[in-house]
Amino acid sequence: DNGIYYVKGATENVLKICSHMLVDGTLRALTLSDKDKILDRVAEKEDRGMRTLSLCYGGKMNSLVYVGNVGIVDPLRNEVPATIRDLHANSVTVKMITGDSKNIALSIGHSLNIHRDCDTALSGDMIDGMTSEQLADVINSVSVIYRSTPRHKMKVIKALQANGLIVAMTGDGVNDAVALKCADIGIAMGKGTDVCKEAAEMVLANDDMSAILEAVREGKNIFLNIKNFVRFQLSTSVSALMMIALTTFWNIPSPLNPMQILWINIIMDGPPAQSLGVEPIDSSLANSPPRPPKKQVVDRYMLIRVCLSAAVIISGTLWVYKNEMVDGQVTARDTTMTFTCFIFFDMFNALSCRSLTKSVLQINIFGNTTFLFAISASILSLFGLIYVPFLQTIFQTEALAFNDILTLICLSSTVLIVDECF
Repeated sequence: DNGIYYVKGATENVLKICSHMLVDGTLRALTLSDKDKILDRVAEKEDRGMRTLSLCYGGKMNSLVYVGNVGIVDPLRNEVPATIRDLHANSVTVKMITGDSKNIALSIGHSLNIHRDCDTALSGDMIDGMTSEQLADVINSVSVIYRSTPRHKMKVIKALQANGLIVAMTGDGVNDAVALKCADIGIAMGKGTDVCKEAAEMVLANDDMSAILEAVREGKNIFLNIKNFVRFQLSTSVSALMMIALTTFWNIPSPLNPMQILWINIIMDGPPAQSLGVEPIDSSLANSPPRPPKKQVVDRYMLIRVCLSAAVIISGTLWVYKNEMVDGQVTARDTTMTFTCFIFFDMFNALSCRSLTKSVLQINIFGNTTFLFAISASILSLFGLIYVPFLQTIFQTEALAFNDILTLICLSSTVLIVDECF
């Protein structure tokens, strides 16, 4: 009961519980004029980007003695301004939620280019006075939320999600765990609490904000690589299926024997398709907008390109088959020419599938070494089937002349040319 309270906190809250102040060692009453002067001095420090704390003490909690305030310089990490700038370039909107006062929040927001003059700032008390619908209506124009608590973070996340946005939230404390769990992507700091890390989908091991940007780019790249993989698999599978279906419908012998079909499906398609999944990040992704959350992997544009590539592959392969089978009898040369033609078509098709948005001439041919290795291994294995006697017996093939190989390469390259023109 006879103890002394020592209190620190936000100036406006500290002043509410102070009745006196200490001036040059002399105790006197704290007037409204004194409070205004104190708040003005604190505002000056906060405008310079300082975090402020006011200090007081006393024997009664509601009648303490105001001692003074301190300004704490908490400099931004060196990489943060560049990271915020790059996130904006990637069409990522950044909002700052802080427990600091309005002045310091806006000062930091301006220095990071998070807050512009046309943007809105909300306090935690203002959010408390809004309904969920009201907050959702204004939240897109809000860039800074100050004097907030974890409860306010939850409200902000739900308001943004109600507007159809994908929300990532960063945090490091136990109180942030619920907000991180509620967000679409929870991002915990490496030095944060274990509870926070457990609730998050992503942990910044070295607390480097630039890792968020790399994750955004990697996510875009993974989606594009999936599309490239699916496009290649669909076009080659449709080609093989329709080629067999058409020859069956026209009542002519199959252009490929079962061993050749198995080799195409398992060996020739697998490695090139897998290598398309590890295509390196394209620099143009840096400025590309985020895709709509409900955008399908297989869209109308992809289906058109799949059907176009499949049509070229089927037409070219069947033309070779018909041109070779002049006597109506299927020979080892006929199936070898058809088999080789289809595989060359596959290889050129894989090359065209490396990018949905860029020409082959615009991408770095040597940028994906896995792809080059897969294509090289596939072509070498093809030559083994054609020229190694033991394999010729198993796959019913025969050696082709150099002119035959050259002709098939020129013909199969049309799938790449048509795709480039499209």
